[in-house]
Amino acid sequence: MTHVAWRADPLSWGHGPRIFEIFLEPTCPYSVRAFNKLDDFLKQAGEDKVTIKVRLQSQPWHMYSGVLVRCILAASTLPGGKETAKKVMAAIGVHREEFEFAHHAGGPNMDVTPNALIERLENYSGIQLKEAFAIPDLDREIKWHCKYARQNGIHVSPTFMIDGLVQADMSSGDNIEAWVKKVSAS
Repeated sequence: MTHVAWRADPLSWGHGPRIFEIFLEPTCPYSVRAFNKLDDFLKQAGEDKVTIKVRLQSQPWHMYSGVLVRCILAASTLPGGKETAKKVMAAIGVHREEFEFAHHAGGPNMDVTPNALIERLENYSGIQLKEAFAIPDLDREIKWHCKYARQNGIHVSPTFMIDGLVQADMSSGDNIEAWVKKVSAS
């Protein structure tokens, strides 16, 4: 067996001293809403003032969550790293219902295989994922995200942390200015 070296690029943007962590489940509508605000938030808050760190929060009631989280992390190992992963997350968000079950338990996705799901995501994102998805020890990265969320008591998505403290009063429904104010005041 040949050992293949790989590296998952951290899902981090900006380089400021304030650490804004956001725990996202890729098919959760509230996580998608929050994810879609991150670029504007970083611009308004200032790349030199805040560092955004996306943490993936796989949730079993989103039935394909584990497969999609693995796809995102697999994408982070490819050329472009975190930007490639961001494209995959964006594609999931735009086509969210095509990666989810109706009412978490039914609908047309009941007959979709993981391979078909990956192919669908490859088509939407333009990123070839199958080879990276099959990295044998990619699960160590998935487990890290899971353990990190658990140690911080994270359950819902999205959940926000500023400098290591959960911000229970923050929501995906907040406007970006409220996030900027919160990260500036904390």
